[in-house]
Amino acid sequence: MARYTGAKDRLSRREGFDLYGAGPKLTRLAVPPGVHGPKGIRMLSQYGRQLREKQKVKRLYGVLERQFRRYVEEALKTKGNTGETLLSLLERRLDNVVFRLGFAVSRPSARQLVSHRHVLVNGKRVNTPSYQVRAGEAISLSGKALAIPSVKETLGEKDRKIPGWLKRKAAVGAVIREPKMEDIQEPILVQDIVEYYSR
Repeated sequence: MARYTGAKDRLSRREGFDLYGAGPKLTRLAVPPGVHGPKGIRMLSQYGRQLREKQKVKRLYGVLERQFRRYVEEALKTKGNTGETLLSLLERRLDNVVFRLGFAVSRPSARQLVSHRHVLVNGKRVNTPSYQVRAGEAISLSGKALAIPSVKETLGEKDRKIPGWLKRKAAVGAVIREPKMEDIQEPILVQDIVEYYSR
């Protein structure tokens, strides 16, 4: 199970967006990484803009290039809006659902919960972060996971907004329908990604 293990703040600064939920710990977000700093900012071509959007979404969901390309190919094969299908596939990843339900503070920590067999889907342990959660499936945490201090703290947050396609009661959540474009909270220009792969 491959994943990116390098410097994360650098990637957030490259995209100009907090990709990994660092919050106030992330400094100099407006300055791109590298020795040249602000001087490195220049106008992007259409291709450059599409590439940056693809890289941003890929890193946001913690997916490497080959897997991301497979999601795009699957979305292109299905009928309907390709961009919406792509986002639906990414949103329904188990690690993302765990994050969206408020069981973890960020996607990387949600991925760790899944990998360490702390997440149950319909009462069965699932340790595959890319597992596609379907409508009607219930997601819960193991007893061990509920004892983890960071999980306790996250579950105790009262102001956490749960997307409309999910439902949560205490430490049990469920997918009530497939996510739509308007359910995505992050600023994603999915048309740029579709155009990038349609070249």
